[in-house]
Amino acid sequence: MPSNLSYEEGAALPCAAVTAWNAVRDVRPSQTVLILGTGGVALFALQFAKALGARTIITSSNDAKLARAIEAGADHVINYRSNPDWNTAVRELTGNIGVDHVVETVGSTTLEQSILATRIEGMVHLVGIVPPVGRIDPIPVIFGAITVRGVRVGSRQLFEEMIALIERMDIHPIISQRFAFEDAKSADMQQLNGPDFGKIVINIH
Repeated sequence: MPSNLSYEEGAALPCAAVTAWNAVRDVRPSQTVLILGTGGVALFALQFAKALGARTIITSSNDAKLARAIEAGADHVINYRSNPDWNTAVRELTGNIGVDHVVETVGSTTLEQSILATRIEGMVHLVGIVPPVGRIDPIPVIFGAITVRGVRVGSRQLFEEMIALIERMDIHPIISQRFAFEDAKSADMQQLNGPDFGKIVINIH
């Protein structure tokens, strides 16, 4: 566990944090990272990308969550409900160049737009797949020389790399709610309903 974190914060790391680190660990300063959503992996990806010196763009359908994403360090936000062609908005934000990296947390329904939002020789890190599973047009991938990379959590080595970054940059997980162990059922219900913004923690003491 990182030495700068409380036990609550340390408990919030697996497995979303190391998944996010796996996706953004090769980000370089001055690069631009597009992150889909404001879920657990997305928020860690935002924190890590900012710590690595990147410019960040976050998408969500919830303006309140987008406002909190800005507070958490996002440079630009896009509401994909009011901007259904959000890849065009991403292009506009990048001078029609596209982003260097996409942390793709949704999958088949958004993957095509993620590819269109990516610059030549950029990377799409495919973290999640939400049904239905569809097909994509391979032409933008080929002509853009874009890498679509599957991300499956991470290794112990990646976790240790992530801990070093968290300690060096004094990063703290975003926790939305804390529950006593006796109220664990309420925590489960909150998870089913969708966390407000950040991780849910159950204290066992």
